[in-house]
Amino acid sequence: MNVSKKTRLRQAGWVVGDAAEFLNLTAEEAQFVEVKLALAAGLRQLRERRGMTQAALAERLGSSQSRVAKMEAADRSVTVDLMMRSLLAIGATPGEIAKLIRGVEAHRAA
Repeated sequence: MNVSKKTRLRQAGWVVGDAAEFLNLTAEEAQFVEVKLALAAGLRQLRERRGMTQAALAERLGSSQSRVAKMEAADRSVTVDLMMRSLLAIGATPGEIAKLIRGVEAHRAA
């Protein structure tokens, strides 16, 4: 959210914060959530870039399409371990996975 919008909202009596503040997350918890979201978004992007459907990825994993949809939505029932195994199953390199995680640092610095 840009600075002028935050200022207008505060002047109107609104409290402006982020999800981590609202949920009272520690810095580590907030960073974990951001990493999980980055892995989920990366899974979807890489799957689409490789021309795979959710159903095709599910078949490769021995899972269901709805489970892949939950992975891509970073559902709380999905573990980071499963996301990592899924990324590797679609051919993501360790470098590509590291780039997804490094993107979290870049986003936090901005």
